[in-house]
Amino acid sequence: MARGPQLGRRELMAGAAGVLAGVTLLGLSPAQAVPVAAGVTKFDVPTGGNLRILVTGDAGSGTSTQWAVANAAREFHAREPFSLALGLGDNIYESGPNDDHDVQFASKFELPNAGMDFRWVMVLGNHDNTLSKPGDGGWLERGNFEVGYHANSAHWWMPSRYYSQRVPEQNPLVEFFVLDLCPLAAHSPSDSYFAPDGQFMNEQAAWLDRALTESTAQWKFVCTHHPYLSNGPHGNAGRYDGLPDPVGGTHVKQFFEDHVLGRVPFLLSGHDHTLQVLEPTAATKGTRQIVSGAACKTSSADKKAQRGGENTAALFETLNELGFMALDLTPDTVNLRVVTVDPATGVGSQVFDRRLA
Repeated sequence: MARGPQLGRRELMAGAAGVLAGVTLLGLSPAQAVPVAAGVTKFDVPTGGNLRILVTGDAGSGTSTQWAVANAAREFHAREPFSLALGLGDNIYESGPNDDHDVQFASKFELPNAGMDFRWVMVLGNHDNTLSKPGDGGWLERGNFEVGYHANSAHWWMPSRYYSQRVPEQNPLVEFFVLDLCPLAAHSPSDSYFAPDGQFMNEQAAWLDRALTESTAQWKFVCTHHPYLSNGPHGNAGRYDGLPDPVGGTHVKQFFEDHVLGRVPFLLSGHDHTLQVLEPTAATKGTRQIVSGAACKTSSADKKAQRGGENTAALFETLNELGFMALDLTPDTVNLRVVTVDPATGVGSQVFDRRLA
């Protein structure tokens, strides 16, 4: 039987036991959602029939490039207001926060996004769970600090490691299913509880199956950090970075195939520092993969070529430009726009505009 979450020997040796006390059991599942702290007022869920969603990922560097993308998104919001944001992981580069009051939350989230006053629905990424090498995903308990920050911020919405967000909450137009697949691609999971066949992933899979079946939303989106398909350097699940498992993502691939593909029309992911709108394939069973991970870093075609590359047909892709996406939803339509951003000026240019449903 898989054991519950405990501190591993490495965390104890690193002196983290005191920091983690009271956090490791919080927000592991929707049933353990973190309560909002006294004095913190969260931004409400939109109630309108038409929605505009900011889709951004891999943002949290605090560097000038993050600020450039945020400035462009802020200008877009002033012209065409966003209802909500999706943050698709790697929220605190390079190695995640050190506690749920870490100053990095201010420098890498609150300050760059000032003025975009709406709910930010956040996903955990591999860098948010770093143990020793940035992005190794090996200290999965570290992600609980980001869940803990849910209590402290008006903007940041991450009540548990996986959860769903209905918009509106009653009679939803859309439901976003936020998943934590980081345990499936960690270099060395820090506890058997987080193993691919352990309690955490089994409970998450059962929750997702039930939640998708019970959802009455017109539109359904699964939101993850790790993609199923990507034409960027990280590549497709099962072949991430040309590396062996677990980091190669075979368990991620299997999870998507068992629980996601063919059950929702759209899969939103980050991880690759690119902007991609891929065509559905036979393997995706009609689900369209969209990658938005260029909110502070870019990739390159050279890196893609070095690893063999991927060749999924794309409506749009750019591997070496910063940017974000704007998702417009009505009861009848799903429209997606891609905005690339000049890192020097923070000026955004709309380069793609297509109705997807």
